[in-house]
Amino acid sequence: MGRIVLDQVSKSFGKTEVIPPLDLTIEDGEFTVFVGPSGCGKSTLLRLIAGLEDVSGGKVSIDGKEMTEVPPAKRGLSMVFQSYALYPHMSVRKNIAFPLRMAKMDKAEIKKRVEDAATVLNLTDYLSRRPGQLSGGQRQRVAIGRAIVREPSAFLFDEPLSNLDAALRVGMRLEISEMHKRLATTMIYVTHDQVEAMTMADKIVVLQAGVIEQVGSPLELYRAPRNTFVAGFIGSPKMNLLTGEEAAKHDAHTIGIRPEHITISNESGTWEGVVGVSEHLGSDSFFHVKCDGFEDPLTVRAGGELQLSYGAKVFLTPDTAHLHRFNDQGLRIE
Repeated sequence: MGRIVLDQVSKSFGKTEVIPPLDLTIEDGEFTVFVGPSGCGKSTLLRLIAGLEDVSGGKVSIDGKEMTEVPPAKRGLSMVFQSYALYPHMSVRKNIAFPLRMAKMDKAEIKKRVEDAATVLNLTDYLSRRPGQLSGGQRQRVAIGRAIVREPSAFLFDEPLSNLDAALRVGMRLEISEMHKRLATTMIYVTHDQVEAMTMADKIVVLQAGVIEQVGSPLELYRAPRNTFVAGFIGSPKMNLLTGEEAAKHDAHTIGIRPEHITISNESGTWEGVVGVSEHLGSDSFFHVKCDGFEDPLTVRAGGELQLSYGAKVFLTPDTAHLHRFNDQGLRIE
């Protein structure tokens, strides 16, 4: 079991409030991702759940038991950090087994848990190696294995992939998602990378300045962002947000349209513009188009076969069925 409930939890450092009182429930078995820009409070919130930071107010409950004053080691949680923190002189087997040996667990049980974890993480062939003989991705899997063997109520990941290169990040992202499916254990994952959030999460918690802006599934946040912050943060490339006369036509202060919901043409359309920088990614192309009346260029997603020259005159037509409207406070208008 791993149901985690935060009831009016807050955190202050001196007179500075970094997390105002908030409520959040993470259901048993959920993969929940905390996402937001640097300094938004996501790692602090994770540390409050883990017990590595004292809460300034409110209660933390795990499986119906209040854990607010319970030390980290007794909360039944396992944490995986950005740094691997492996012992270089120990084999992979001994690194994974270390927390169990410290708990003086039976040797036969330790052996079973280590080998089970190695199977889950494809580390069986590396158990006799030392960390220095492993790649970055393999070392991160060892760190995760050390968490798995404790059989926690929940796993807490604090930006575990940020030290890896792009290709390894993608591979590890898939491995962690696969591990979640196999173990069916609650996982809370902190990242500033919204692509990681969108591809891994059952539920995303978007944070800004310690405040929860929206909670929902990846598609809920993508299709119906609660405000302009979420609209501009979730999605890659981000949603185009427009103000001025064009927004007023739709009885809104700001309108949003995603790059894939704009048609680009050489002949006719709603907005006339000039092509700026183009990004060709193979299957997709992204064009940044400067249109009269809009402060920022609009990003348009098109098929990878489309070629447009820098400075070319084009016409853009938004699909109004996918238009998002926001009021002068940045809140969604239904």
